[in-house]
Amino acid sequence: MARRGSYAKGIAKREEILTAALEVIARNGYGKASVRELADAVGLSQAGLLHYFSSKEELFAEVLRKRDEVDRELLDAADADHELSMLDGFVGVVRHNAEVPGLVQLYARLSNEATEPEHAARPFFDERFRLFREMAADGIRDGQREGTIPADLDPERLASILLAVSDGLQTQWLMDPSIDMAAHIDYLIALFQRPASAPDAAAPPTPTA
Repeated sequence: MARRGSYAKGIAKREEILTAALEVIARNGYGKASVRELADAVGLSQAGLLHYFSSKEELFAEVLRKRDEVDRELLDAADADHELSMLDGFVGVVRHNAEVPGLVQLYARLSNEATEPEHAARPFFDERFRLFREMAADGIRDGQREGTIPADLDPERLASILLAVSDGLQTQWLMDPSIDMAAHIDYLIALFQRPASAPDAAAPPTPTA
């Protein structure tokens, strides 16, 4: 029983650390959020904090995983009120990201570092990218069944393009905060959300004989 209680306390402490780290990084930015500052926020030494994680890189990957959990809760709450599609919900998440620049900075830097096969954050990003592509492709297929997205578009490729555009926009936005990431994603989605039967306004009229 003592071992089970100790395990539960360890899980609870990890959650406390991750919640505090989310707040510190969102407020101060990734570059200024040292392990010491994160440890101070939960009343631990640096060594004590890293006792709950295998490395600093794993800690920051788990912070991003925690952010995704919070985003999903926000999406679920919005969906309960407005019945959002997956694509509309994605735009909402991108809009919310503009309010937490420190976490966007953490995501941009860590995703780049995680291209190394042995990096501690690699499993997190492998899983995250896979889940996003699956969810986005499912959302696109829903639109195709409803007739709001052309049936000849490839859902998997389109999902990968959405992910690439989103991540690229985050890098641009970190350098130029005047860029409206959500508006750009919304524009891209609108380009392929037109029904397949809709006339192409840009096409020239067919010449008559």
